[in-house]
Order: sequence, then C-alpha cells, then structure tokens
Amino acid sequence: MQNISAPELAAWLADESRARPVLLDVREPWEFQACHIPDSVPMPMHTVPARLQDLDRDAPIVCICHHGGRSMSVASFLERNGFDQVINLAGGVHAWALQVDGSMPTY
Repeated sequence: MQNISAPELAAWLADESRARPVLLDVREPWEFQACHIPDSVPMPMHTVPARLQDLDRDAPIVCICHHGGRSMSVASFLERNGFDQVINLAGGVHAWALQVDGSMPTY
C-alpha cells in the first residue's frame, strides 16, 4: 500500500490533469462533522465491509482518518478485497490541518 503526505495530496487535488481520487474518510460521524477535507466521502470504518459495492474499484481511493492508523487498516482491507489503487493519507486530517489548511479545526 502506498502512503501520501498531506502536501502531496493537496498538490494532486490541485492538478486538474490528474484523475481526482475518492477521498474516503473512515472516521466516526462526529469526527467528520468536526472537520474534513472538502469533497470527502464519509464511510465510518465499521461500515466499509458492508459498503464495498459503493466504492469504484477502478478509481484511486485515498483513505483518511484522524492520524492515519484506521485509514491504513481500511486501505489494507480494500487491497485484500481487490482494490488496487488504494493510498493512505499519512498523518490523517491532523496532518492536513497542520500542513495544508491552517483554518481546519483540530481535535
């Protein structure tokens, strides 16, 4: 599985020549409400196995959580289930807030 840093993801999202990834936020609903990267898709970690059919196997998927642990587990699960363009956001939304969007609340 690949990892991507917050600044690398920001550059990817700003690059209109690249296919936009699915930003899969696997945190709990209260966490997503507190803060999230724009256009992220909320899918709490425990719901992912039952919702695999909701994900595009052909699209790049960046898994996101608070610090990167839960998203790494989900990314690994997705890879084991046939998804081959899965990337973990190293440091999660916390890294995004510190390195990309200083206006994003942290918790």
